[in-house]
Amino acid sequence: MLEYLHIRNLALIEDVSLELCPGMNVLSGETGAGKSFILKALSFLLGDRLKADMVRPGAERAIVEGLFQAETGDLLLRRELIVESGRSRIFVNDTLHTQEILKELRPKLITYTSQHAQQKLLSPAFQSQLIERHFPQPALLAERDELVSQLKANAESQKTLLDRQKDLLEKRDLLDMQLSEIRKVAPEAGEEERLEELRQKARLSGEIKKRYEAALSLIYGDEGPGLQDGLSKLEKELGVLSEMDESFAAGLNACMDFQAELTALARRLQNPPEAEQVRDLDTIEARLYELAQLKRKLHRSMAEIMQLQTELEESLSFLDSVALDLGQLRHEEEELMGKLSQVLQKIQPLRHTTAEAFLQRLERELKDLAFSEHVRVLPEYLPFPLYKDIADERIRLLWAPNPGQRPKALDDIASGGELSRFLLALTSLETNQDASTFIFDEVDSGVGGLTLNKLAEKLRELSERHQIILITHWPQLAAQAKRHFQIQKLVTKDSTRTLCVQLSEDDRRQELARMAGGGDLGQVFLSHKTSD
Repeated sequence: MLEYLHIRNLALIEDVSLELCPGMNVLSGETGAGKSFILKALSFLLGDRLKADMVRPGAERAIVEGLFQAETGDLLLRRELIVESGRSRIFVNDTLHTQEILKELRPKLITYTSQHAQQKLLSPAFQSQLIERHFPQPALLAERDELVSQLKANAESQKTLLDRQKDLLEKRDLLDMQLSEIRKVAPEAGEEERLEELRQKARLSGEIKKRYEAALSLIYGDEGPGLQDGLSKLEKELGVLSEMDESFAAGLNACMDFQAELTALARRLQNPPEAEQVRDLDTIEARLYELAQLKRKLHRSMAEIMQLQTELEESLSFLDSVALDLGQLRHEEEELMGKLSQVLQKIQPLRHTTAEAFLQRLERELKDLAFSEHVRVLPEYLPFPLYKDIADERIRLLWAPNPGQRPKALDDIASGGELSRFLLALTSLETNQDASTFIFDEVDSGVGGLTLNKLAEKLRELSERHQIILITHWPQLAAQAKRHFQIQKLVTKDSTRTLCVQLSEDDRRQELARMAGGGDLGQVFLSHKTSD
């Protein structure tokens, strides 16, 4: 139930609050006063979109708040429409949420029975849903829907396999050629990097050996005396000099020490380190060239080629196995279709029984709303394809308001007033649904005379079980209100505002008199109402 509605800065509404009660709440007012803005605000709060130009000029944002009494306790919804961004923000119990939560909450809080709902009523799909809501074994309907869902998923899987098969078959020659090129070279993961490292080591090993030999050549000499011979001669000369002059003894010792160091160095240079155990450099170069050629042919790096090989092998393996996969899917499809046919055989007779009972109840409701005592509503069962050659039934409602008339579809025979009453009759049968608040917008369209009294009585009965928000121009309906609000448009020099006033008993009588035509007509209506 909606307990409180607060609207600020939306269109012509500057600041409006409605304290609603259980039972019948009526909104009335002159045409153009802004009654539709109240419903637009409530629809916006529950998920409808509004453009930023609906924000009142001069305001930064429009705000709509609603306090609902739900099964889990009080539920506070607030939605803001921001001018600058054109976007809205949604708060549930002061916590920010996405719009998805409104899709979940809306059907539990409000049911609309407006002119839009009347048009929806003309749809066979909606008419079928009406009957199915009263189906005695809903698990069968759920099983039907699940089987259809599985069949569609199966069909999508088959389509995916067939599309991929067709695409790969068109490319098969190219796939075979590419895989053949790769397998001919047979690259290994990381091979190119390993060969590059070996080539570098081989080149470095040769350079080291060359440097060892050059150093030995300097020590021993190559074609002439080397450093070792020169040191030997220097040692002899210094030995003679040191005998003549003791001061050369230190130089002689240094020369002798250096010659010993040079001898040790020569021995080390005569034993170079073992060369790295690598394949012949020419073989390495040839393999690297082969890998480079493969990269040029396929226009990919070696890592991409290894990935391509995996993909090619998987694709060709898929082509070899797809027939088996398709066969399995088709077998599953046949099983699901068999199960679906069996479920439909159970559903259809139950549907017929359900429709007959429901439409008998509907006929009684229509008679209570001033339809002919002979009014008939009949189901027409139309084939509705579910999957391939399997069809369920879709119900189209046919009715004959008067004796002697051939049953016709609702959109062929029903006037706006008849549709309004038809919709109210359906609503009366749907009182077990979750929504606790019904909104009737112009349900009295096209209705007049004594029929209004029937309509008023039916609304009063419904209001004893559910909260109703009713927008009407007829005093016969407004007189049923437990709480009455008047929508007024106030025009000043600089602005126009829509006001919503909860009427006192005296003000309510004046409003009912106005709705009845004012003057003597209004007084006559009030006198009848008082006598009732």
